[in-house]
Amino acid sequence: MSKLRLGVNIDHVATVRNARGGDTPDPVRAAKLAEDAGADGITAHLREDRRHIGDADIDALMDTLSVPLNFEMAATDEMQKIALRHKPHAVCIVPEKREERTTEGGLEVAREENQLAHFIAPLREAGCRVSIFIAADQRQIEAAHRIGAQVIELHTGAYCDAHTEGDFATRDAELEKMREMSTFAHSLGLEVHAGHGLTYDTVKPVAAFPEVMELNIGHFLIGEAIFRGLQPAMAEMRRLMDEARAGNMA
Repeated sequence: MSKLRLGVNIDHVATVRNARGGDTPDPVRAAKLAEDAGADGITAHLREDRRHIGDADIDALMDTLSVPLNFEMAATDEMQKIALRHKPHAVCIVPEKREERTTEGGLEVAREENQLAHFIAPLREAGCRVSIFIAADQRQIEAAHRIGAQVIELHTGAYCDAHTEGDFATRDAELEKMREMSTFAHSLGLEVHAGHGLTYDTVKPVAAFPEVMELNIGHFLIGEAIFRGLQPAMAEMRRLMDEARAGNMA
């Protein structure tokens, strides 16, 4: 079993910066710290309303990073143009609503299959790995495969929310669904990633799925960094991920 990769989302460093204005804290500096601490990639979501990451941040990340950038974006013409200009290692297509605080669920691929197939084709031709952020649902996974996505990222939010709320029956059902759909997606030749809301308390069961190749974690790590520092916060997450992976292999 290959080592599980950790992608660090630095969006909410920019959230803190933008709350006051100015240049600090700098999300690019956070990305470099994460890279130096062993992050396998950096994730940044350029939202249409620019509520955290801005265009200049993407420019600087592309110029600065040695590890891959996972560019999260909505399926809009504006974002496609930005992605084609920069040609990041990976592009993750996510649903986006202006009124939401954070991404609330997976992309509805099956309903928009034809549109999305045409949308991602130029991105693939430009050399970007295209990922689709979806719920652990067979219909959506099959549609993602048909449109030519190379990667799916499973939305772990419902599982994490149920754990936080103490609804362990729902938590376990969501976990089992993700386990089954990880296996199914892998059988289609899709690379499987996962993320959204993962914490020290919830990461290990997902990290233990042998088909999952990458976890993308942001808000929790940035929050922990206030108390521990970013590098120690990442080190603990990496330890738990590796421990879960080793336990699965035993």
